[in-house]
Amino acid sequence: MVIIKPKVSTYISLSLVLLVLMSGLILLLRDFSYKGSFGLWFYLIACSLITLVILMLLVKMMAGWRFISVGKDQITVRLPLRGMTKVYPVTEILAWEEETVLANKKEFRQVTIAFSDKNSISVSNHEHESYTELVSYLRKKAAKKMVPYKKRVP
Repeated sequence: MVIIKPKVSTYISLSLVLLVLMSGLILLLRDFSYKGSFGLWFYLIACSLITLVILMLLVKMMAGWRFISVGKDQITVRLPLRGMTKVYPVTEILAWEEETVLANKKEFRQVTIAFSDKNSISVSNHEHESYTELVSYLRKKAAKKMVPYKKRVP
């Protein structure tokens, strides 16, 4: 049984970025309330942009927090924040594809799996552990449902 889970290092780095953004927002609001060094338009735009970036990062982190177990001819997707677990037999895979993007002399890979109930999951090699094991399992168990290989260079 292969367990694909988010990399801890990814969530630590995203949490540090969130911490810096939140402290910047707090300092900006503190400056507005005590000194008012800049015009009101600056505070409105800066606080709105920082809040929007914080919300987008939080949504990305929460949406990506899932655990996938692969083995015994089934794929189990567990979403702890939603309290949901779905078990898909390998026969319910409609299609799957692996994309490779070369950027900055690094190779980024992502597998997208579409299921018969119109749900899909995406797993990348930089955000998840056991990526190569998942791809080899899919090549072995669902080789006929693979979409032809794509390789993009930006």
